Amino acid sequence: MTPELTYLAYTIALFFVVVLVQATAGIANNGGLAMANSRDNLKPPTAFQARTKRLVDNFRENLWFFVPLVLIAAVAGISNQWTVLGAQVFFFARLAHAVWYIAGWPIVRPLFWLAGVIGCALIFLALFGILN
Repeated sequence: MTPELTYLAYTIALFFVVVLVQATAGIANNGGLAMANSRDNLKPPTAFQARTKRLVDNFRENLWFFVPLVLIAAVAGISNQWTVLGAQVFFFARLAHAVWYIAGWPIVRPLFWLAGVIGCALIFLALFGILN
């Protein structure tokens, strides 16, 4: 398995953890039985629960950039220092973004998001031979 695919697997594992945090926040607010049912009459979300929902949504949206790029690189047989660096930057940026978002710390979170975008850009540019 290429390093890029390894970081893709790490990223999916991180996404799973983030989803579990969101689910736990929902259970803490509404109880397990309410969350196991139709969820038609749930309590309003707590600030933390709403934040974890936004985090999951943001993470999912960013996966749509990263996953196809890594898979295209794998199918095309392209793996170099730029694609590896891009995958590493994306993973660690998403990890930092998730921690920062869950903690509710202000200001810096968008910089971690931007770092993830830069990681995707590195892979994209390497796919087209702009970065060799």
